[in-house]
Amino acid sequence: MRLTTKGRFAVTAMIDLGLHHGGGPVTLAEISGRQKISLSYLEQLFGKLRRHRLVESVRGPGGGYCLAKDMGALSVAEIILAVDEPIDATQCGGKENCHDDQKCLTHDLWAALNERIFDYLGAVSLRQLVDSQKAKQAARESGVTQVHDMRDTAGKRPTPVSA
Repeated sequence: MRLTTKGRFAVTAMIDLGLHHGGGPVTLAEISGRQKISLSYLEQLFGKLRRHRLVESVRGPGGGYCLAKDMGALSVAEIILAVDEPIDATQCGGKENCHDDQKCLTHDLWAALNERIFDYLGAVSLRQLVDSQKAKQAARESGVTQVHDMRDTAGKRPTPVSA
């Protein structure tokens, strides 16, 4: 799968935005500082996220970005696709011309993997990721040593585990 920094950074920035949701617009400079992502790169990503109506921009003093959709209705797949990140493990981009302009022997394997990846990312909401981060932060603050990550909680809220 060709998931580059573009998709990873877009998801990271959206989680950051979700963590600060409800506190007014968040500036890209704030996200850049917290997540160590280049401000100019964030500007490019948020331009695409805005065009896909995943975020809204607020102009003027105190301006920044807010989520345009409910976090529970926004999937990781939507975020990745909004920044033009292909979710594709095939070498041919799904064109079936991988081997001398013919479908290669493993094309169907990689195409099936694409479907599974897309289904998984489509089933993970921004709300789940934000809630998971909040649970991890609360666990750190309360002394709980471990919180299950998304691999264990697909479709469920994270569960704190005491040591």
